[in-house]
Formats: sequence, C-alpha cells, structure tokens
Amino acid sequence: MYSASTVVLYLAAWAFLLHSLLRRETIQEKRLLVLIALGTAVHFIAALLSIKTSQGYHFGFFKVPSLFFAVINLVVLLSSLRKPLHNLFLFLLPLSVTSILVSSIEDASKVTHHLTLEVITHIMLSVLAYSMLTIASLQALLLAYQNYQLRHKHLRGVMGLLPPLQTMETLLFELVWAGEILLTLSIITGVMFTTSFVEQHLSHKTVFSVLSWLIYALLLWGRHTLGWRGAAAIRWTLGGFAALMLAYFGSKLVLELILHRV
Repeated sequence: MYSASTVVLYLAAWAFLLHSLLRRETIQEKRLLVLIALGTAVHFIAALLSIKTSQGYHFGFFKVPSLFFAVINLVVLLSSLRKPLHNLFLFLLPLSVTSILVSSIEDASKVTHHLTLEVITHIMLSVLAYSMLTIASLQALLLAYQNYQLRHKHLRGVMGLLPPLQTMETLLFELVWAGEILLTLSIITGVMFTTSFVEQHLSHKTVFSVLSWLIYALLLWGRHTLGWRGAAAIRWTLGGFAALMLAYFGSKLVLELILHRV
C-alpha cells in the first residue's frame, strides 16, 4: 500500500513538473513541493518496511536503492526551499519510482539480526554521503546539458527555466563539498567500527570508496587552485560518482547476483 501510494504521488509530481517545462510555464513550486513532500514521507515508510523485516535488517542489492532515493529526495526537497534545485526532480522521480518497484524483488543478501550503534552510525553516514554525491552527479548532468545548449545558442524552452550557469556551478561544488565531508566520515567510521574486512567482503568497497574520495578531493583542489569549471568539473564529478557506485552496487552485484555469496 505504501509503495503504491508513493508511486502515484511521485508520478503526479513528475507529470506536473514535466507539463510545466514542456509548456514553458513558471513552475508552481509550492504545489510541486507539497506533492513531493507527501510522496517522500510515504516513501520512507515503504523503504524502511522493506529493509526492516521480522527476521532482521535486509540490506540487499534491490532493497537499498529505495532508501537511497528517499534520502536523496528529502535532501533535494529541503534544499529546494533556498536553492533552485527542484529541476533535479525531473530525473529523481522516475528513478525513485523504479527503485520502489525493484525493491519488491527478492534477492540473496543475508539478514542482519543485530546492528550496533557504531554500525548504524556508519550506515547513516554512508547513505547520506552516497545520496549527496548522487545529487551532485545529477546536478553535473544538468550542468552538462546547460553547457551544451549555451554552446549551440539554444536559449529557449527548458533553458529559460534554469538558473544562470554560474549559479549552477556554485551549487555543484557546494554539493560536492558536502558529499566529500560525509564520505570522509563514512570511510573513517567504516575503518573504526567494522572488523574482519576480508571475511565480510568489504576490502574492495573500501578501495573504491577511497578512490572516489581521492577523485572528489582532486576536483575540489583543482577548483580552488586552478579554477576548474565547466567540462572539467562535470567529468571529475561523474568519475567520482562512478567509483562510488562501484564501491557498493558493483560489489553487491558480483557477490549476491553472480557469485551468490552473501
């Protein structure tokens, strides 16, 4: 019931946003954000019920993305109250609906019966870091689209509804900074609170997480010292995101769905 309600609310919000963009109308943000807020609230309930079962916590390959997108939508929703980020929902809402639908698929991941406070802290920081950097990657894609349209002098349509290019770049680096800080804390708590990395198949996750951290660190260094922007910022942002996704979803894909190891 919760999943179905979330899908309906998200699709209604997405249709409302798409209709406004196609008709080149000023988006009625209050109405849009109310729909998304309702959908996100129900989404959290659906995601938590999917993960927290009677047997324990179920962090499977198909389960976790739904929680990720619930957190992402909440972050973007709150940020939209002071930053022009609502256009990101054009990507986020269809992806969120997809994550909800696939979360019903049973997978081979083990059920964890007990989680310590330290592990819960690490999981929360990881989810927040992944969510923030996912938002940054979507912002980078939107910035790439805006750059392309400006180079080809296509200034009408959706372009007229986007913030200025400088504002979009500033938002991108704010998101990357926030994500990098959270990722730093996630890696530190992972090393401190997780034991037996090899036995739990976590060593490769750590390698890719650190690789992602280094890519984002280089991006921020390049921005500060060399003034990186535009295409360079977009490439480095998406490169860091690719490494981060390999850290979690790549390893779970191989271990759970190919090797059937949990």
